[in-house]
Amino acid sequence: MRAAAFLYPWDVIGDPDAARRVAELGVRQVTLAAAYHSTRALTPRHPRHRVVTAPHAAVFYPQDAERWSGRALRPYPQDWMAAPDPFGAAVRTLADAGLETHSWVVLAHNTRLGTEHPAIAVRNAYGDRYPWAPCVARPEVRAYLRDLAAEAAARPGVRGTELESCGWYGLAHPHAHDKTGGVPLSGAARYLMSLCFCEVCEAGYTGLGVPAREVRGAVVRALEPVWAGADAGEGPAGGGRAGEWRGVVKLLGNEPAGLVRSWRDGAARTLQREVVAAVRAAAADGFRVLLHADPAAHRCGANVGVDPADVLAHTDGVVVPCTGDDAARTDALAPFGAVRAAAEAGAGAGARPAADDASPAPVVAANLTVVTAMGGSPGTLAADAAHAASLGADELRLYHAGLAGDGDLAAVRRGMAAVR
Repeated sequence: MRAAAFLYPWDVIGDPDAARRVAELGVRQVTLAAAYHSTRALTPRHPRHRVVTAPHAAVFYPQDAERWSGRALRPYPQDWMAAPDPFGAAVRTLADAGLETHSWVVLAHNTRLGTEHPAIAVRNAYGDRYPWAPCVARPEVRAYLRDLAAEAAARPGVRGTELESCGWYGLAHPHAHDKTGGVPLSGAARYLMSLCFCEVCEAGYTGLGVPAREVRGAVVRALEPVWAGADAGEGPAGGGRAGEWRGVVKLLGNEPAGLVRSWRDGAARTLQREVVAAVRAAAADGFRVLLHADPAAHRCGANVGVDPADVLAHTDGVVVPCTGDDAARTDALAPFGAVRAAAEAGAGAGARPAADDASPAPVVAANLTVVTAMGGSPGTLAADAAHAASLGADELRLYHAGLAGDGDLAAVRRGMAAVR
């Protein structure tokens, strides 16, 4: 199976051994951050530092001044790496080690942007704003995301891109000193707390036939029992992705649930198509465009909810989070694997031109966490890869080669040797 490892530019810049070390894992590709959210990252082997703090979302290359001139929403430059083009410098270093680079672009997740421009942020049914989550139904946000994707994805020297957060973000957000766990929320309740009621979304609900104030009232009433500890009705052990949606319908009712889903699915689906088209227009022929995705269209976050058949019909594939047990991996991968199998059989759904010697069927990449301290299991990489392949995955992503300790990397080398 073709495999790629995730890296940040600061994992490579200033470490003469970084590229060789990654190549020795047995991967062909690095998925390298070009536009990323704020983070604090450990660099356990770097000769110059051990912790890198990125205080805000930023791009790691020189921006096109003409593209962004006069615009309120624009990407922020970074100032924590001394190189003028850290992404480009890292790409060249990785190429010297025989590694192909694909860009890693985080889109609708930017706390600084939402803080400085609060009107663009998702606003929940209680009026609270989520500055980390720009509302993807808003025209100005969509224009910003299209241009950011086109600029950040198709950088010189890269062969493809992986787009993260290309859709709705919501309540769930790892936040400094987070205190939101006082009342445990089911997946259904988190969904209701992620619904947006900015003026654009309210107009959207009203346009579908139900006044926005009625939708907002229905959401608030549905959540009241949750604050008192009521069960969301998702079924045994949450019921997986399907159980979450059953819980939404139980809490909210059929008509309001269908209405908000219609509005949000439409906004996300059209955004994804617009973004992918913008990247293709900016890139050379054969450039691969993958989405970090979840097969339940109602889900929010970095791995955006999609309809598998739809997303594989207009992209080159998906990267699917697969950390967890076999049941969780099956729940995540099987819907995409079924579409891929149909494409391989010539049914046409999702078939894309091949970017290299791979199958013309869409890519389904299983994203496996290989950092033990972050819940990963590098020691079972070969078995997990085999299980993912049985569900239709044809590629692997290893999260994250820069964050992993030496013992985890040794386990990855062993696992990749067995996979090959």
